[in-house]
Amino acid sequence: MDSFAEYVTQRSARLRRTAYLLAGDWATAEDLVQTALARAWTAWRRIEGDPDPYVYRILTNAHASWWRRRWRGEVPVERVPEAAAPGDFTRDVTEKDALWAAIRGLSDRQRAVVVLHYFEGLTLPQCAAVLGCSLGTVKTQLGRALTRLRVHPAVRLTRTGR
Repeated sequence: MDSFAEYVTQRSARLRRTAYLLAGDWATAEDLVQTALARAWTAWRRIEGDPDPYVYRILTNAHASWWRRRWRGEVPVERVPEAAAPGDFTRDVTEKDALWAAIRGLSDRQRAVVVLHYFEGLTLPQCAAVLGCSLGTVKTQLGRALTRLRVHPAVRLTRTGR
């Protein structure tokens, strides 16, 4: 089990980042990573070769499972947030928020493909292995995701700089 400890030491920061990109908040990301590593630990002796595809698959499946069960209603707050102040200093934050809002609006599978391919640098065949689907499915999901992102109003505003 020393190899598992080494894996956790080397990969936990990257797994947390991926989980954050999937979930959109750090607390859920930590929980997802903990769940994925706990499940991987129970099967560690059976994993042959590179454990990344196995662990990433657990991570994306756990996120999809949690997402299906999560209540998505409104959450009351004590104070209404202030509007962003005009100026260039907020532009980067606003653009990133708009992009992540658009990415969070994708289906679970589309978001997983975008995160794994563009943010984790996995090839499309590697994405297919992680997600447990065919290469054609990954390409279809990526194409649909990019199409949705291209027509999303916030992303269009970000791209044109308006």
